[in-house]
Amino acid sequence: MRWIVGALILTVVGYLLRRLLWKELPKQQTPPGLPPLGTDRRLVYDGFAPEIEARIAMLGISLNDAFEERDAGRFDIAWRLVRLSASEWYGVEKIITGLLNTLTKHLPDAQFMVTPRNIQAHRFLSKSMVDYVRVREMLEQFVFSSQRRFQLQLRLLNRAVEIVTDEFRHTCRQAQLVGDSSPEVWTEIDLDFHDFDLIAKEAVLAFRALLASLPSTVLPGLALDLESLLRGKVRARPAPARNKEEFSPKQPHARPN
Repeated sequence: MRWIVGALILTVVGYLLRRLLWKELPKQQTPPGLPPLGTDRRLVYDGFAPEIEARIAMLGISLNDAFEERDAGRFDIAWRLVRLSASEWYGVEKIITGLLNTLTKHLPDAQFMVTPRNIQAHRFLSKSMVDYVRVREMLEQFVFSSQRRFQLQLRLLNRAVEIVTDEFRHTCRQAQLVGDSSPEVWTEIDLDFHDFDLIAKEAVLAFRALLASLPSTVLPGLALDLESLLRGKVRARPAPARNKEEFSPKQPHARPN
């Protein structure tokens, strides 16, 4: 019982200290909104972020079609569309996870403080995500370093992708195994997609926030890391035009026979 009381006291003290320290920070360290991107950083952003947005939009359309077939009583077609949507879902999951890992890799290169966003539990709908984010909100009360909090945010999003994807996969498999097409199953799929969409948007915002703080010297390497995540996949939309010298990988020298 004593350790519970002690944990509550530490939580309250940590929260009060955090509020006090944030009030004492100069206003210029917490600018509202995201900083603007220059031309070179905009090229990197436009070469990757719209791809995630387009794939999430296509996933939503596919699931909406499945719901329409469900409403029409064509359950076989509805579940076929869900299976097709699941394939797209898993592809997007790999891209988002790769993006978050790439951001973690380049975080030490940031030239100035990256302001993390406040990811709140009430914005999520599935119970597993609400419970997970609430726990993370409590832990963040003890973290005062902005860079450390941004790193924790990347970890939160990475784990969130796993949680909501595993839940979606489990729901679909169990429902199809037992032939369950109850409203509860479809509601769970709907909530999972809402949270997956929210996580994808937060990952893109984290990408933009870090990109604005990176020096120009690391942009070519970052662009190559991001391009590798899409390599071998059909683009949802054409890549933006680039100058010949900008962010293009060096061609390997031909090996002699």
